[in-house]
Amino acid sequence: MKHLFSKSVLHNPLGLLRKAGYFPFTDPVSKEDSFVLRLTADRYPRMHLYVEDHGDDWSFNLHLDQKQASYKGTSKHAGEYEGPVVEREMDRIKKWIAQETGFTDTAQTARRSPPTPPKPKQPPAGLFGGIF
Repeated sequence: MKHLFSKSVLHNPLGLLRKAGYFPFTDPVSKEDSFVLRLTADRYPRMHLYVEDHGDDWSFNLHLDQKQASYKGTSKHAGEYEGPVVEREMDRIKKWIAQETGFTDTAQTARRSPPTPPKPKQPPAGLFGGIF
């Protein structure tokens, strides 16, 4: 799930994310920097957040890592990029930003969100469950 936050409101994402329970994480393989929030004492599941500079905005890209990559040499893992858990966590982050910046309206804090691709249309169920 992606969300953009105005830099005019959110000056220091690192400080805010630390207060919200996230800690910096550098992937040992790709060397890419991100933030992680552990949900249990184990390494997984965890919330995983990438923060990117987009000119006047910060882009927050959040997903839920369910488990470690299954195959050696791959970055594939059981990740959830949408859904109620990810949405609740993004809402929690928005509330932290609103609380820390003094903006109570997240619409002021979050200037715009990237468009979500449309979901594919489902065929009509019909007599044979849409198999024809």
